[in-house]
Amino acid sequence: MTADTTLEIASTLLEAGALLIRPHEPFTFASGLRSPIYCDNRILLGDVAARRIVTRGFVTRCTDAQIVAGPATGGIPWAAWVAETLGIPMAYVRSTAKGHGRGRQVEGAAVKGRRVVLLEDTVSTGESALQAAEALRAEGALVTRCICIFTWGWAETAARFEAADLNLIPLATLAAVIDVAHHTGRLTAEARELVEAWAANPRGWSPPEA
Repeated sequence: MTADTTLEIASTLLEAGALLIRPHEPFTFASGLRSPIYCDNRILLGDVAARRIVTRGFVTRCTDAQIVAGPATGGIPWAAWVAETLGIPMAYVRSTAKGHGRGRQVEGAAVKGRRVVLLEDTVSTGESALQAAEALRAEGALVTRCICIFTWGWAETAARFEAADLNLIPLATLAAVIDVAHHTGRLTAEARELVEAWAANPRGWSPPEA
């Protein structure tokens, strides 16, 4: 993926409203962490033009895949669109094995011995993607990479993926989003500094006083 493609997808996320930047009115994550930036890629599901751009981004990184798979629920629609575009099978991974019927955790295509690329919408800690990769490998799948639309770029997350021998590839990085937001006037120089300070130390960051 080229730098231009990364910037295009970062711009798409901002224009679609999937990424919101609000340094002076920070968001609060479920963990209690405060953040000047918020990502909700579910918005892309309702934006046909935006989702086509993102799907193309996924497709360019999946040309060698025999199967694409998505964790429930965020990765499922992207896996479906990419599988349809490439004309290959799709699977999805439940958070836990189904409690009745066949009791399966991996649904859809048979993955044993096949090259499977895992697709996710947003990666923060990476918990759902890593669990999905583990479940796929337990079924005999060859899983070496996870492609996501956006990730925060936290060092702890990168370390977890490295330990799991899973290559994490974001279509848009936080650095690209900050660049696009600044150059398009969505982010002042002062606000950019605040966001970059948060990115460098999310747990130690404090919002500016009003």
